[in-house]
Amino acid sequence: MTHPALRRLFILLLAGVAAACASASRDPAERVRKPLVVVLVVDQMRSEYLEVLGPRFTGGFRRLLDQGAWFRNAAYPYLSTITCAGHATIGTGALPYRHGMVLNAWWDRASARSSPCTSDTWAKNIGYMGTPSGGDSARWLLAPTLAEQLKTATGGQIVAMSLKSRSAITLAGPNPNAILWFDERTGWATSSAFSAAAIPWLQDFISANPVSADMGKAWERLLPVDTYQGVDDVAAESTPSGWTRVFPHVLGEPAAQFLLHWQRSPFADDYLGRLAVLAMDTLNLGRGAGTDFISVSFSTLDLVGHQYGPDSHEAQDVMFRLDRTIGALLAHLDARLGRDGYVLALSADHGVATLPEQTGGQRQPAAEIVATIDRALAPFLGAGKYVAYTAYTDIYLVPGTLERLRESREATAALLEALRAMPGISRAFLADQVRDPAVRTGADPMKRATALSYYAPRSGDILVVPEQNWLLSTAATTHGTLYGYDQRVPVIFFGAGVTKGVHMGAASPADIAPTLAALVRAPFKPADGVVLIRP
Repeated sequence: MTHPALRRLFILLLAGVAAACASASRDPAERVRKPLVVVLVVDQMRSEYLEVLGPRFTGGFRRLLDQGAWFRNAAYPYLSTITCAGHATIGTGALPYRHGMVLNAWWDRASARSSPCTSDTWAKNIGYMGTPSGGDSARWLLAPTLAEQLKTATGGQIVAMSLKSRSAITLAGPNPNAILWFDERTGWATSSAFSAAAIPWLQDFISANPVSADMGKAWERLLPVDTYQGVDDVAAESTPSGWTRVFPHVLGEPAAQFLLHWQRSPFADDYLGRLAVLAMDTLNLGRGAGTDFISVSFSTLDLVGHQYGPDSHEAQDVMFRLDRTIGALLAHLDARLGRDGYVLALSADHGVATLPEQTGGQRQPAAEIVATIDRALAPFLGAGKYVAYTAYTDIYLVPGTLERLRESREATAALLEALRAMPGISRAFLADQVRDPAVRTGADPMKRATALSYYAPRSGDILVVPEQNWLLSTAATTHGTLYGYDQRVPVIFFGAGVTKGVHMGAASPADIAPTLAALVRAPFKPADGVVLIRP
């Protein structure tokens, strides 16, 4: 071998030794680091918000639409499109018949009282701003969350934050490192099910940045008024106590209503964004050996939308401001971890109906449905009160009534026919008609959607499906049906392993958990969702 050849060989050997030494000295966590998993949920954000307001976005929504993988036809496949069911579906990749969180509150037949989906008498809530009542946990969640599986498999950390306990808990599962929600009477809170006491770094931040600093502020439109569609003042809108149908909205006039107003203002979303940044920095999320998980569920749009409606200037302004809050979160993630240091999913727990006065729809109050049931059953079972509780589409009968109906085809037929004859009612099913697992894959779309929402120990004895644009409520507007305005929500992935593009195929929020697991190459227990993107 010539002298130059020997020299080149010697240099290559030195380079190899240096590289090996550098690899050996590098922190092992650095070599196996997995992307941080981020889940953002916007409560009540139906797909039309991104489609219609998209051209006006300049921050986070704009970036996700332009650079993420957007599944434009994503929709929930079930009937009970409500908050607890939607967040549990996103968190677990399962549907309500499997994860069990069928309603925000169901009728507990044993105790004969309403049971909120995260209520737990064995837990005691812990306050950061006062002393909250009750207790919350993940006790009733029947399917494991993605976050829980990541922690078990990799030792990663879990953080979940929202204004609503049911939104934070059902995304996190039973064992988060930090979980926080806002008690509507006393402020930020957690539960003894997750922590023995208030977490010091959260307490320090909340004490140093009091929510009360926003008292007296006026919520004005962020953008010029001609940016907003429609008119600001619509007679069918309802308003939080102390506010009117038009801007500006002053927080805390009178002061006793401040917390009510604050939750229904963009200031709450902004605060959640700052808490998320604090958690990332304090817990060093995304930089450990395990796969860390953080979820943030923004609830203000839901609280505003229920009263002002989805087409209101108020709902539009929440979206414009949230666009900037999410933009700041993405910028912080980029600065801390880099674009390949995290993978993110954005979705919503449900959509919402337009104000019936704007669509030609109407309202059919629950009291009328109850009266109709009592009248229909009187000729067969005798005069009496046969309804124990109503939860929108779920009707719970007094004990023994369902058994008597099973013995009388005539009574059952008369009952269902009386309900179907009511204005605003499209279909009605006895629980037995949707109990068979085969119905969940059957050809009848309404029956199938109802069955996917049905879990026998917690669902109603009668399930009703309203007509399109009708509300089974006296509220200004709500959700909880199988129509597109309630079922269709955004599903967008962004970050490590995600190629930008618009996808028009079928998708569901149940696909989020298995897809995120695939993107970070983590094990995931099969449920109802499918993997939409593979690394």
